[in-house]
Amino acid sequence: MFSKSKINEPGPKSSGADTGTAATSSDTKSSPKSGSDMSTTPNPSPKSKPNPSILSSDLTITGNMRTTGDIQVEGTVQGDIRAHLLTVGETANIEGEIVADDIVVTGRVVGKVRGLKVRLTSTARVEGDIIHKTIAIESGAHFEGSVQRAEDPLSTGGQNSAGMQRPASSPAPAVPRPAAAGPSPMSDTKQS
Repeated sequence: MFSKSKINEPGPKSSGADTGTAATSSDTKSSPKSGSDMSTTPNPSPKSKPNPSILSSDLTITGNMRTTGDIQVEGTVQGDIRAHLLTVGETANIEGEIVADDIVVTGRVVGKVRGLKVRLTSTARVEGDIIHKTIAIESGAHFEGSVQRAEDPLSTGGQNSAGMQRPASSPAPAVPRPAAAGPSPMSDTKQS
């Protein structure tokens, strides 16, 4: 029969040597058997995801940032940010456009926000338009701007949600008309 007291009671075999052998036996189970495989032990998967880049609260960056990885911002950024996962910490202050697959805002953003998944926590302060595929806004979040759903919010912004080109801000160039010998029908009504 098993007794709980036998497991917890120190006996002659449960000294430090016994716990050391228990640890080494578990270590040998998880470590590779051959010596040549030991060089790959620290990183078992060569395609493992790198740790996120963390910008501390005392750091100020002026300029754009772009990565295929993850960024956690706690400091100040004056410029655009593009990443896979972007976390805007409570102490963060971003002035510029942010674009990412997944965006979590707990700090302050002044500028356009574009993401597949956008989440504004209760401490978020966003001043700018949000273009998203899915969005969650917690109670208490401060938001000034417009919200627009788009199938591909990560596109360059030259297209709307229907995939059609937006009209340019400058007037469209005049359509060239073929040179005619006589006056055009439009010029008949406007005589000088």
